[in-house]
Amino acid sequence: MYALYITHPQVLIDPAVPVPDWGLSERGRERALLAASADWSRQIGRFVASTERKATETADILSAGRLTIETDHAMGENDRSATGFLRPDAFEEAADWFFAHPEQSFRGWERAVDAQARIVSAVERVLADHDPAIPIAFVGHGGVGTLLKCHLKGTPIRRDGDQPAGGGNLFAFRLADRAVTCDWTPMEFWKGI
Repeated sequence: MYALYITHPQVLIDPAVPVPDWGLSERGRERALLAASADWSRQIGRFVASTERKATETADILSAGRLTIETDHAMGENDRSATGFLRPDAFEEAADWFFAHPEQSFRGWERAVDAQARIVSAVERVLADHDPAIPIAFVGHGGVGTLLKCHLKGTPIRRDGDQPAGGGNLFAFRLADRAVTCDWTPMEFWKGI
């Protein structure tokens, strides 16, 4: 059986609102609804999401009310609160630096190695008591999702494994051996296993 790691799609960016409280934009909701209508989303037997609003909104839409969404604070995005809101171009430069220097902190951000250890531990903790016959979806964020994927593939932390811009992508991995079987794919286009 398999697991999915799904990133939230586009959000409503508001510099006056803390980033963890940002919700999905209209485009993000449309994409999540398209994915929720796919056969694969109805096969998921368990959803575990970050506690951030954009992730819980995505999980709620994908589950279509069939399942209770579990949340885990440890699945949150890398902590970037030290710098506050960054304009998109400045954010992209900061993200490049974050991935290129995984053992250092960018102006007070959580280090990539620490965020990776946190997301890997959270996923493994959930899977420790998960029925391996049931497909599961983890719903979270692009940065920590990329760090998780690097760990599962046994590759160094690098941004070249990051999802395409805009979010709303997924990758799949086998529960039996944690092997990645599908690289980042837009969630509304994925056809399932």
